[in-house]
Amino acid sequence: MVNKIQVGISACLLGENVRFDGGHKRLAFAVEELSPFVQFCPVCPEMALGLSSPRPALRLVKTEPNDTKLQFSRDPKEDLTVPMRHFATQKIASLLHLSGYIVCAKSPSCGMERVRVYESDSTNSSKNGVGIFTQELMRNMPWLPIEEDGRLCDPALRENFIARIFALHELNQLCETHLTRASLISFHSRYKLLLLSYCQRQYYELGRFVAGIGQWDSLDDFVYEYRHLLMTLMSNQASRQGHTNVLQHVQGYFSHRLTSSQRSELTLLIEHYRQGYQPLLSPITLLKHYLAQYPDVYLSQQRYFDPYPEILRLRYGV
Repeated sequence: MVNKIQVGISACLLGENVRFDGGHKRLAFAVEELSPFVQFCPVCPEMALGLSSPRPALRLVKTEPNDTKLQFSRDPKEDLTVPMRHFATQKIASLLHLSGYIVCAKSPSCGMERVRVYESDSTNSSKNGVGIFTQELMRNMPWLPIEEDGRLCDPALRENFIARIFALHELNQLCETHLTRASLISFHSRYKLLLLSYCQRQYYELGRFVAGIGQWDSLDDFVYEYRHLLMTLMSNQASRQGHTNVLQHVQGYFSHRLTSSQRSELTLLIEHYRQGYQPLLSPITLLKHYLAQYPDVYLSQQRYFDPYPEILRLRYGV
């Protein structure tokens, strides 16, 4: 890869001592495994507001039915909501080139989900909030893949996130270098099998959308909408049945060239994957073996077989 993938990240996850307690939450997966492929853009919204580390803890406070404030836990009179939203708006304007973002879980500034929100007049709380900075990030860049450090410990969520940032990076590179209707259609064609594994209904809807590219006067407007639809589709969790459908589809390309025993072996391996006895890597490895023996132009271009570097070992657990 000529250019590394640009990914935003909460600075504490890179090991920077910027947390309220003066410490960090170093995310080994990011620092040790992703760093060869990713250039991180670290941000600590609270430090950016001029706060120190260590500092008094912040929390989200529900002041009205549809209004949440960012306040100090022990001094609710000092409200940082407006400054935080102002910083977020300014900062996000410089982050539009990103292909993903990793945020710190539970943070009142950066948490993506289930952030604790306190009642203004009691100690009662509920875990249904979103950090103020991340809330603005999601609102201004709805297509951007965002994940929390804790959720990335889940093999399926990790694989999904990495597949999305690699796909968006490739699309962003295309937009920066040689964007034409033909190149965009070619990009979509390369991702067809991968997209089919996520959601069949949205796959066909996106296919119809791409087929209508000639009806758009502005290619930039089309790409803006396509990017959002693509990332929405890929935000679905690919199921075993979805992958099984794709594997069986690919199997059809080789059936007439395989011996009876080879076809039986491949069929059984795909079935064992569907039943959960084998990881996805097993049938894909055998299919790639047959693709090397019996080259096919369409299949050889499909990102489904290599959506990200194999060294990341992401298909062992899905």
